[in-house]
Amino acid sequence: YIEQQYEDVLHGTKKEVRSVADKQGNTIRTETVSEGKSGKNLTLTIDMELQKKVEESIEKILKAYKGSESMLDRAFVVMINPKNGQVLSMAGKKLVEKDGKTEVEDYALGTMTSSYELGSTVKGATILTGFETKAITPGTYFYDAPMKFKGTKEKKSWKDFGNIDDLRALQVSSNVYMFNTALKIAGVDYVKNSSLNIKQEYFDKMRYYFRQFGLGVPTGIDLPNETAGQIGKKDNQPGFLLDYSIGQYDTYTPLQLVQYISTIANGGYRMKPQIVQEVREQTSQKDEIGKVVHAVEPIVLNKIDMKEEYINQVKEGFRRVFQEGDGTGVRAFQKASYKPAGKTGTAQTVYGGESDIGRNEKGERRECYNLTLAGYAPYDNPEVAFSVVVPWVINDKSGINSDIGKEVLDAYFELKNKRLTGEAPKTDDSKENKNIRNVSSNYMN
Repeated sequence: YIEQQYEDVLHGTKKEVRSVADKQGNTIRTETVSEGKSGKNLTLTIDMELQKKVEESIEKILKAYKGSESMLDRAFVVMINPKNGQVLSMAGKKLVEKDGKTEVEDYALGTMTSSYELGSTVKGATILTGFETKAITPGTYFYDAPMKFKGTKEKKSWKDFGNIDDLRALQVSSNVYMFNTALKIAGVDYVKNSSLNIKQEYFDKMRYYFRQFGLGVPTGIDLPNETAGQIGKKDNQPGFLLDYSIGQYDTYTPLQLVQYISTIANGGYRMKPQIVQEVREQTSQKDEIGKVVHAVEPIVLNKIDMKEEYINQVKEGFRRVFQEGDGTGVRAFQKASYKPAGKTGTAQTVYGGESDIGRNEKGERRECYNLTLAGYAPYDNPEVAFSVVVPWVINDKSGINSDIGKEVLDAYFELKNKRLTGEAPKTDDSKENKNIRNVSSNYMN
């Protein structure tokens, strides 16, 4: 895929020569039309040591959970630098049954070519949309209790939380708070057993703000065939706006998820994810490094149209998710010395794979969950942002998303500390010449 994107740079151009002949067809002279250009080498942003550790973690944890999770067959992780958009790791693994044995296949491209309902990880975008549309303000309270609309089942949080504000809603992942926020955005007051009347324009309004974070639009990564996800396949019936507000309607890629969380982490700048850091001249000597022809500069795709105080409010909510009390990410991250922040996610969905194990005796797709996680660290000066997506899990309390997230974030900071103390080689991109053919065959097939 990288070769496809940068084919002209890698392969160069041939020398073009024109021959001039006499009437008998004898060449009397040759003229050089173009001298041609030699192919170049690419230096990638991928941290190869980190990539290896991330892949090992995904494979190990997938295998560990597979025994109790019949439909589980894949997981994804993306890690980027939120300050410049450089992709540090981009990994996906798939479990495949062959001849009665479970084999692991690389599926890194699934981080940008496959999309899933991401659940509560997107609630930060819902809160920020509420702030910016004046539907709510920082400190707005709603009463968290089951909601009932005419002709539908109750819509509720995983627990009744009572009177809560926006920070508490993020910390404990309240669905009801998001439902109320979506209703306020649509100009609707909740009345028990009433019918919902929400116009299409409010779906469009929420998507307008979500897209500022990269949710529902291409991230702009310098690789081909990226998907932008899918808009909910059902008709936009009023109740689906509530599902949209908790990440259970439209689908997004793991790459879009990390761009979204990175945009919040860095204060509102949506950075273009980049795989290539430099273009260098080729050299005749194996160990010699070619000079830099072009250094790829960070690109800001857009600045989100929201006040800084609003972004900081959501960042505080994300800090509480991982660091305080009964935050949904506390079990995994509270004791982490690198001070992470982020958001957990659980999306109710149906099996989307091809295996018969994901269907019942009638051939209907079985219900399951997508478990997700997105975050960054340190929360007061983020240097790494990450996303984890694990589709089609039976046990929504399994914690596989947090287990993967904690292990890969630990790996990042362990490598950083070893490099600072000299226990591991420092990453020096100006001296590390990675030929694209080698890298692509290992990581991007």
